[in-house]
Amino acid sequence: MTEAEPAKGREEEALGFRLMKVEDIPDILVIEHEAFTMPWTGEAFRNELTHNHFARYMVMEFDGRIIGYAGMWAIVDEAHVTNIALLEAYRGRKWGERLLDELMKTAAYLGMKSITLEVRVSNEVAQNLYRKKGFRPAGLRKGYYSDNREDALIMWAELPSYLDYGVMEGRVGLE
Repeated sequence: MTEAEPAKGREEEALGFRLMKVEDIPDILVIEHEAFTMPWTGEAFRNELTHNHFARYMVMEFDGRIIGYAGMWAIVDEAHVTNIALLEAYRGRKWGERLLDELMKTAAYLGMKSITLEVRVSNEVAQNLYRKKGFRPAGLRKGYYSDNREDALIMWAELPSYLDYGVMEGRVGLE
């Protein structure tokens, strides 16, 4: 075991996941503006949290500070990822993967059978992560992104049953 491994374990222990609250929106907007060329507005997040009964959003915290978030719409038995983002300072630690894992587990918990998303065709880093998590290309949305008319790759994955994820200590249910 190296000296870095115990430090990594302590860092992992300091990670937490919970439901997003309206009070979190200012912190979410910081992440949103850092991560996306066309960031959502505070009002868009407020509407998702208060009016969209399909929406489920979670935050990722490190030592009590919001460092990332993910959202989806849970419709019938399909989850559609709306956003997933992490502050740049916390990237490169595989924490985006942890965030996606939590979102997928939550989708399974809610009874979703499959999960889908759109990703920029130029975003190879995200596509590689999604492939690692079982997503497969399923089509193209031409000119999907309004900032530069870039195409979006549609990706889908089948979700295992929630029970297949095993018992998860400290599990967040996004009901």
